[in-house]
Amino acid sequence: MSGKAPKAKTDPRSWDAPYIPEWMRSYASSMGYRKMTAVQASCVPQFLEKGTDVVVEAVTGSGKTLAYLVPTVKKVLGVEDLKRHHVAAIIVSPTRELAAQIHSVLLSLLAFHEPSAALLPYLQEEEKRPNSATPAVVPQLLVGGTTTPAQDLSFFMRHSPNLLIATPGRLVELLSSPYVHCKDSAGFEVLILDEADRLLDLGFKQDIQRVLSHLPKQRRTGLFSASVSEAVSEIIRVGLRNPVKITVRVKNMKDGGIIEDRKVPASLQMSYLAGPASHKLPLLCQLLEKLQRRPQRTMIFLSTCAAVDYFQHVLPMLLPEGFSLLSLHGKHLPKVREKNFNRFLTCVSPTILLTTDVAARGLDFPSVDLVIQVDPPSDTKAFIHRCGRAGRAGRKGLAVVLLHEGREEEYVSLLAVRQTPITLLEDPAIAVSAEDAAATTERIRKMLRADRALQDKAQRAFVSWVRSYGSHQAASIFRVADLDWTDLGNAWGLLRLPRMPELKSWEGDKHLGQEIDWDNFAYKDKAREAQRKEEIEALKLAKANGETNHPSKKKRKNEAWSAKEDKNGVRAERREKRRKKKEAEAEKQMTEEEKLKKMELNELIEQVRRKNAAKGGQGEEEEFAGFDD
Repeated sequence: MSGKAPKAKTDPRSWDAPYIPEWMRSYASSMGYRKMTAVQASCVPQFLEKGTDVVVEAVTGSGKTLAYLVPTVKKVLGVEDLKRHHVAAIIVSPTRELAAQIHSVLLSLLAFHEPSAALLPYLQEEEKRPNSATPAVVPQLLVGGTTTPAQDLSFFMRHSPNLLIATPGRLVELLSSPYVHCKDSAGFEVLILDEADRLLDLGFKQDIQRVLSHLPKQRRTGLFSASVSEAVSEIIRVGLRNPVKITVRVKNMKDGGIIEDRKVPASLQMSYLAGPASHKLPLLCQLLEKLQRRPQRTMIFLSTCAAVDYFQHVLPMLLPEGFSLLSLHGKHLPKVREKNFNRFLTCVSPTILLTTDVAARGLDFPSVDLVIQVDPPSDTKAFIHRCGRAGRAGRKGLAVVLLHEGREEEYVSLLAVRQTPITLLEDPAIAVSAEDAAATTERIRKMLRADRALQDKAQRAFVSWVRSYGSHQAASIFRVADLDWTDLGNAWGLLRLPRMPELKSWEGDKHLGQEIDWDNFAYKDKAREAQRKEEIEALKLAKANGETNHPSKKKRKNEAWSAKEDKNGVRAERREKRRKKKEAEAEKQMTEEEKLKKMELNELIEQVRRKNAAKGGQGEEEEFAGFDD
């Protein structure tokens, strides 16, 4: 009998693995991460020990960010003698919010690496950062709306970052500069495409191809995605070398001992409620008020940006006491998006985020208790991502989708076929009567009668919603021809239905039983109301003079481009190309110091232009003029 003790098995999900540096273990311990998640344990060794490309398909909330940050950071630190203005790694994200979130996680990780942490404060300064005696990670965040391309390049020239986190457009602009070196760099190590399927869904395919053209073929590439589509497969063929595919799913034990794959955590309950359209808002309010556990963070999904813009004015009047409302959609200014995103993350009282699919995936919203989908998503793939905002990290969560009774209830069967089963939410406390719905409609209409601008927003939002509904991928279930227009008008609190092609053959009451004196229906904003009255007088004068066209329509007709203007545009474009070529040739003869001075001068000129534009005044945003004369 051998006297040797049996060798203890190493836990493959332990942060004490030999390829994990001590400072990274300290970070994991401080964050309360006792073990790696399944995707981290599968991905990190492939990157670090085997050096292979990976394609990672994992469920929402599975810890993908650290799964690529850990090996990427270690790879960057392993690059020896990386020259200034040479990049070692790039992480690409589809949205600025996700890119900023990745950057934030990276900074919290680097705070435990002393050489990198020592350099981070210098990145906020205008002077060049000092060189580090030991390898360090120097990150740069590249997203639109916060900086200009000139500012991005100026930052790059001053601080020489070696790890870029970027959205595709800004990344392409920076890599196009002759001062940024990747392809001719022996030190480039890693390219990460996060939420790769969404990168391509949002139309970034051409930008991704341009990014790949700036990078060396000898590199490690990681592609992370919730699902691998045909478009993603094409990128795999072009940009990856014999990748290892890692698929991580959640297993759930069903009755009878059968194990099934789940696309969401077992702690998340997915349910539905069905009823008339006019019952949706009252149901939403009852869910917030009558659930056994009052939700602290709630996300409400609508189908369009215009719908969010409208209901952010309506919902505060309807919500139960104690709830605050924030909005987030893709057409918000970057500063507004960032502000509302951060306010939702740090809220300490019951808060609702009214949003679109821009927040359905990628972004990490911790501690969301309730998700309500007022509109089922046009793309059925987005359904699971919306639901997955709740029930993360083992927390209990509830996701409810509100369906129109009738044909839309077939959506439940469709989801079951796609292995996303949902069940009817059975709670006797949650019930809406016809009287409740009518009272809600009247409260909304009272708001609209007080300000014509809100009625305009309502009509614009309603039209956008109908367009979205008509483009639903499950077209046999979501049919415009089956919509109850009167009930929908009541659900939205409209004072009349807008003129639109979908209503041409409908013979119902387009005024929805409302008697409104439209000539005297005023805007609260005095300037807007004065403009409306001027337009009315101009129309009366035009009719008195026998003109049949509306003055504003005639003006628009006269503003069409001519062939001559097209030719002028082509000539201007050619002149601009010649100017840029001359500048590029002159810059080749400059020293690094001269180049930096020129960039600073350009930035100063840009600031002067912005100030001059501000002094000149900017016109007010054009108000929606309605769909009826």
